[in-house]
Amino acid sequence: MSASGNVSGGTAAGGILTISVDAVVANWRSLAARVAPARSAAVVKADAYGLGAAPLVRPLYDAGCRDFFVVALSEADALRPLLPLDATIYVLNGLLPGTAGAYGDGILPVLNSLAQCRAWAEAMLGSRPSVIQVDTGMSRLGLDVAEQQALAGDPGLLSATGARLIMSHLACADEPVKSASGEQLAAFRAARERLPGLAGSLAASSGIFLGPDYHFDLCRPGASLYGIETSPLAGGIKPVVDLRVRVAQLREIEAGASVGYGYTFRASRTTRLATLAIGYADGWWRRYSNGAGAAYFGDTRLPSVGRVSMDSFSVDVSALPPGTLAEGDLLELIGPHQSVDDVARAAGTIGYEVLTSLGRRYHRVYA
Repeated sequence: MSASGNVSGGTAAGGILTISVDAVVANWRSLAARVAPARSAAVVKADAYGLGAAPLVRPLYDAGCRDFFVVALSEADALRPLLPLDATIYVLNGLLPGTAGAYGDGILPVLNSLAQCRAWAEAMLGSRPSVIQVDTGMSRLGLDVAEQQALAGDPGLLSATGARLIMSHLACADEPVKSASGEQLAAFRAARERLPGLAGSLAASSGIFLGPDYHFDLCRPGASLYGIETSPLAGGIKPVVDLRVRVAQLREIEAGASVGYGYTFRASRTTRLATLAIGYADGWWRRYSNGAGAAYFGDTRLPSVGRVSMDSFSVDVSALPPGTLAEGDLLELIGPHQSVDDVARAAGTIGYEVLTSLGRRYHRVYA
């Protein structure tokens, strides 16, 4: 790739999104080594955080991953043909009414309430495994203490669920100075005492970096696999995504001319602009308007001017010598000069939201 970002392929697309499969696998291996002897899963929900689960799950399997987490049964059904049967796919949103019979081989529901436990037990009578999720303080999904006690008091029901794993989720693991994670750890240990004999899973990406006390038998990294900063304690995570966008038009405007919807930018001097061929329909949010967002040519930052629109936005290229850019050239939006998390901070959000917002109009390259 040259300084202007010219790459082969994808000439008809407004931008080229390159996903490094090798970096995803390297991140998984690094995390798996960190949590050993616990196992490391791979969370591939939301189409692998928007990057495409189908091209990634088999390389992760070949690297040694055997546990994959999704949110919906439809996601599990899409991935099941792509993985050998010794891989297990877990469905985090639990057992929706009437879906027990739709779970195929190697797909396990995460049971999030006593009612779901009863429905699964009634349908399967212990013939198919499941996972029990307990609420340890997040008040989102999982059995509360009363439900845990009721399940523990009914050994026949617990056996009929075929539960092989008990799990929970940390709310503040990305803020290690808070006491909440320690409180949740204690609550999870208490839940395991109520429901003994089950393997445990508590830590997702940021929880892994809280240390071995949080690892138990299975960890569930997701965002860290895709190069997102998940904790101030995290280290050794490789960037995964590179996003380049095409120059759709070059123009020069005089002092006093306005740019974009609402005329929110008015040039104070003669200004050379590049209109770039993506907008908020492609996940480049309106919040990146008027200098909040930028593109890069080499080491030169090119600030946005005017509002980001649905399909385009403009950057000030006056810092570049005239003739440096041509229409069709590619500028960096995510890459060595601004990471996914840098872009997220510019918008007042998190890297998770940036990745999962990337649209489908980019030409995608799995490197």
